[in-house]
Amino acid sequence: MIRAIVFDVGETLIDETRIWSRWADRLGVSRLTFMGVLGGMAALDRSHRDAFEVVRPGLDVRAEMAAWRREDPDGLRENFDGEDLYPDVRESLAELRKLGFQVIVAGNQPVQAYDALVAMELPVDAIYTSDGWGVSKPQPGFFARVAEAAGRVPGEILYVGDRLDNDVLPAGRAGMRTALLRRGPWGYLHADRPEAAGCDFVIDGLGELAGLLSPPS
Repeated sequence: MIRAIVFDVGETLIDETRIWSRWADRLGVSRLTFMGVLGGMAALDRSHRDAFEVVRPGLDVRAEMAAWRREDPDGLRENFDGEDLYPDVRESLAELRKLGFQVIVAGNQPVQAYDALVAMELPVDAIYTSDGWGVSKPQPGFFARVAEAAGRVPGEILYVGDRLDNDVLPAGRAGMRTALLRRGPWGYLHADRPEAAGCDFVIDGLGELAGLLSPPS
């Protein structure tokens, strides 16, 4: 029986449209161009980081982020806040907790994302980031930490994410149940792949989970 539900962050809870739009502006390309290149990376199974190399060959992203921070110390830059939450997040997470599920957030995120997520006061039991743990998806160690943090055997955990490669396939290999969310470029593309049939659920929104799962006894 599923007793804990663990959520990815980017394009699962957080709409990254504003983040990528600011990056496009920063790099001096149209927003459509940069987001189109990101979609291409998703289709080609390449990292989103490769999009920077495509539009600005030779760019040192870390140096660019540092310069951006100096120039706009009070801006969001590559970060997010509560305005970036998808509309179904709060209500869905609250409903799952009301049903008796342990609800956790754990995704590949930088250190500062932890404070941003905590500041949103989400109806969750705990929040973790890859930088905080020192291990990231899709490494098995990340999902071992998920199970440890939940205090559950893997089979009692449902991992929810928008990607096959980073989220549901490695979670499944770790023994967890999985839900692929058709959200964001990776989510839509990956849901159309044969491997998606191996997920326990393929969903179009977080609100579907409460109707799919039996409340823990």
